[in-house]
Amino acid sequence: MRVLVAVFACLAAFAGSARAHDSRPLFIEIVEREGGVVALRSFAPGVVDPENAPLVRLSGSCLELSRAAADPRRREARYRCAIDGAEIEILWPTFNPSISALIRVAYADGETRTEILDPAQTNWRVPAAEDFAGVAGSYFRIGGEHIIGGVDHLLFLAGLLVVARTPRRTLLTVTGFTIAHSVTLALVALGLLRVSVPAVEAVIALSIVFLATEIARGDKTTLAWRRPVLVASAFGLAHGAGFAAALGEVGLPKTETLGALLFFNLGVEAGQVAIIAAVFAMLFAVRRAVPIIAALLRLGLFRRAGGYALGVVSGYWFIERAAALIEPA
Repeated sequence: MRVLVAVFACLAAFAGSARAHDSRPLFIEIVEREGGVVALRSFAPGVVDPENAPLVRLSGSCLELSRAAADPRRREARYRCAIDGAEIEILWPTFNPSISALIRVAYADGETRTEILDPAQTNWRVPAAEDFAGVAGSYFRIGGEHIIGGVDHLLFLAGLLVVARTPRRTLLTVTGFTIAHSVTLALVALGLLRVSVPAVEAVIALSIVFLATEIARGDKTTLAWRRPVLVASAFGLAHGAGFAAALGEVGLPKTETLGALLFFNLGVEAGQVAIIAAVFAMLFAVRRAVPIIAALLRLGLFRRAGGYALGVVSGYWFIERAAALIEPA
């Protein structure tokens, strides 16, 4: 379990130079209107230079009716064409800075579908129909992409692994976290529970502050160290609402709603397991190859340093998100 402390410290150090959820894709929305009109909107993330903002357009038989762009990174256009079979083109003025594209298609009857394009892909044709396998694959990828870009969720999970310590407690703790966030993810995504997204984001940051404090103190008699599964389950409810907020940006299909929800959740789980396993394996190998790292782990230096680093990062996130709650609209 000492290796997990090093995993935690590594993730905390990475988070110090990155904001949570900064790895946003280029978001493209195609909306079918009445009378054969199709609305196209594109939103480039803030990291994109306005002079390099991509031009997104529908080609082929689509006739452009109008175009507007108050901000180069936020463009709108209207076309006359059939939405099925319409082809999207993504044109970067200079180069694509390794940004993927998330496409959402909304039909007039309320049906939706999504697709993720790799940075190298610049064209995509709207398919005539999407079966269960297509929905499952798309939402699995969306879930995985979200957790990989969600540094705050990963840091909370890493902190849980530190306080869990033993394999049995680790299994129970991660299971509690998974069950809890799956419950709120489903409730919010299906519209059975309404939450304030800014408040949820602030609570997520606060959950990491709480774990950072416990880890830095190292008092094994507190609830977090004695019953980590309870802490994981309680805060997991908030993290699930955060996952649902990300899913809400994409939307759920009308016909395969439960399948999309299930595979989004599976994508989240697969992403977090893959990242933790990869970092765990890397640091385990380093620990065996460099004896001084094992000595530092025995002294608890990584645990305390990691706790302080995580506290600084998550404290900043909490202040930033709490301030957003009280800012005038």
